[in-house]
Amino acid sequence: MREKILFDKNWYFHRGDLNTELPPSKKLAYKSAKTQRCHMGPAFPNYNVKGGDFMGASPLEEKLEKWDCIDLPHDYMAGDEPAPKNNEAFGFCKRENAWYIKRFDIPAEDEGKHITLLFDGVASYATVYTNGALMKRNFCGYTPFEVDITDMLIYGGENSLAVYVSTNQSEGWWYEGAGLYRHVWLIKTAPVAIDLYGIWARPEKKKDGSWQVLTEVTVRNDTQKRKNVRLMGEILDAEGNLVATARTSGLIDLRDIRTFKYTFDLGNAHLWSPSSPYQYTMRAKVLCGSKETDLSEVRFGCRTIRIDAEKGLFINDRKELVKGVCVHENCGFTGKFVPDNIQRYKVQLLKEMGSNGYRTAHYPHSEAIMDALDENGFIVMDETRWFESTDEGKEQLTTLIKRDRNRPSVIFWSIGNEEPHHCTPQGVRICRSLYALAKKLDPSRPVLTAITHEKSICFDEVDVIGTNYMWKHLDNIRAKNTLKPFISSECGATGTTRGWYYADDPVQGYIHGYDHDVNSAFLSRENTWKRIMSYPWMMGGYQWTAFEYRGEAAWPRICSQSGAVDLYMQKKDAFYQNQSHWSEKPMIHLLPHWNHKGREGDIIKVFAYTNQPEAELFLNGLSLGKLQIEPYGHGEWSVPYEAGILEVRAYKNGELTATDIKETTKAASSLKLQLETTAINGGDYAIFTCIALDGDGKEVPTACPEVTFTAEGAGYVYSTGSSVTDHKTVFCSTRKMWMGRIGVCVKLKDVGGVCTLHAFSDGLDSASLSVEVKSIFE
Repeated sequence: MREKILFDKNWYFHRGDLNTELPPSKKLAYKSAKTQRCHMGPAFPNYNVKGGDFMGASPLEEKLEKWDCIDLPHDYMAGDEPAPKNNEAFGFCKRENAWYIKRFDIPAEDEGKHITLLFDGVASYATVYTNGALMKRNFCGYTPFEVDITDMLIYGGENSLAVYVSTNQSEGWWYEGAGLYRHVWLIKTAPVAIDLYGIWARPEKKKDGSWQVLTEVTVRNDTQKRKNVRLMGEILDAEGNLVATARTSGLIDLRDIRTFKYTFDLGNAHLWSPSSPYQYTMRAKVLCGSKETDLSEVRFGCRTIRIDAEKGLFINDRKELVKGVCVHENCGFTGKFVPDNIQRYKVQLLKEMGSNGYRTAHYPHSEAIMDALDENGFIVMDETRWFESTDEGKEQLTTLIKRDRNRPSVIFWSIGNEEPHHCTPQGVRICRSLYALAKKLDPSRPVLTAITHEKSICFDEVDVIGTNYMWKHLDNIRAKNTLKPFISSECGATGTTRGWYYADDPVQGYIHGYDHDVNSAFLSRENTWKRIMSYPWMMGGYQWTAFEYRGEAAWPRICSQSGAVDLYMQKKDAFYQNQSHWSEKPMIHLLPHWNHKGREGDIIKVFAYTNQPEAELFLNGLSLGKLQIEPYGHGEWSVPYEAGILEVRAYKNGELTATDIKETTKAASSLKLQLETTAINGGDYAIFTCIALDGDGKEVPTACPEVTFTAEGAGYVYSTGSSVTDHKTVFCSTRKMWMGRIGVCVKLKDVGGVCTLHAFSDGLDSASLSVEVKSIFE
């Protein structure tokens, strides 16, 4: 039966290229021309990863410098200190190649099984060797790939796996990290079993209102004989109850693959929607004779999609407005590697912000976050990496669609982003090729490509016109394409630095924290959303961006500033502004802070972001005026500074509905720790925030002490971060605070127990916080 084994533990790692010269003798050159190509270097099965004299190696095998023993996922650039001589696009980090080696046993009884490795993501290019034989080359740092190692394994003995990672070429999406930054899996199945991503559950609403599930199951026969197989399908509801069955049978030729089709009658189905993300589970069993050889399952949801050129997007015949964000998949604490529980935490933050849409900019994202998007009812634009109709480009699009086509959250397929070839005949031909492939793999979803050129000639080639920024050209494009639905596939891109309310300071790397137009394309969040809401035919938009990400930087700043959440997972003012546009619960958010000693009498600009129609500002109890707030607008006052209490009140129909206060504080006197992530399980990465407080227990928003962190018990300090211009490695437990806060990432031990985090700073009272960690073995 099927085993999917997490293969993340106990790897050896060496950063940098190693000298693997051409074979120095005829005998070795002859051997290297055979199936086992590698008789020298890290891919050689007997290579000594532990250093010193090597037992059993060829006398030509050289001694080796020490390798590190690490666990995956792993981004080996994440801890690098940036340097201005390196490329700003990649966060000023030096790009280097590397080797990974893993030794593992395969039991003798596994002989006859089909055994593969599944790499969820390797940055950037990967070459995989098993027992010295070249098995696979992969040329995309973002798309999963599978390696069949069945034939090269030693059954009943030790095996060697080597992966060479090349970063010599960039894929262009800013900080790309380096290494095996997503999970690796060892998959064992019987020789007659379901293929990778081999179940496709395609729900369809019939004319009478009932539902059927058109199903395809792709089965491999890796034996030397033709096989007669039976497939038994089951659908279970969210509570685990069996609600439908189906079956079919047929022959598969030796060493062949066949796709079987059958249909389930589901009746009156529970529907998946953004407000009620209900999912079913489909199981598929494979039987040869009376023997069950495989069992695999996927989750899916029943929902209809309708796109209307005049009225927008409808899910289950209900109009849905996409309040979306674009996301680059990385994290300030961990680099390109984003732990699964932090992926889920990110989705929680997006929901709190009022977002219901997610664009996988600009490549397949990890399965952990895709699961969370399904479970939380997001409207996903799922994007492939390369706008190419090459074999490689089509293979990547195929992998993306087969992996994600069961997901109810995926509403759009995107086949490209901001391609210059959107304006050329070559681009039209590429677009047609990729569109046809997407429709062949999944005819149920609309296809778009995200276009930033008003002279594009690809508008006719897709189902939906996705526009990036092009506000000054949008009316003309719409006038020529009135029969096409539109979505703002990328918009916003307003940079702000958390807590900085002075003028832009390029020397220090800071951008002021008030919403603003950057230029005629990168409109403020307010003006962007007003434009989207002014077009009834616009399905909504995906704002750039949800989270700050490494790269696309400007020294001394190491990251982009357009996120609503900063690099170290702290909410910015933009987070609350998005809430004011996207959430219905009454709210108001006031900025800036009110610690401006030495600026007495200076005029300070005060903003209030609210979804209420009126707002009134008070300073030390005195009203500074009540404003009418236009839809998606904000309140704005010019206030002579004096210390004290700045309060804003929101009203609707004359009733007080929300308030916010900024108060002048005393100097910091103590530290406080608070836990941000909710999942506290062994193996997770917990995020804490360290806050500076004054003697009255109030947060000091301008505090900047140096703080040292240590953890004991069931965890250790993994990384810390605060300012986006701090060039110290994140893997440092001492950090200078930025604007009253430091983020701390703690790696929790598998065995569980109690983890206690401590924070110390000279002149301040220390802080400690203990959390219970659940063992993964329970």
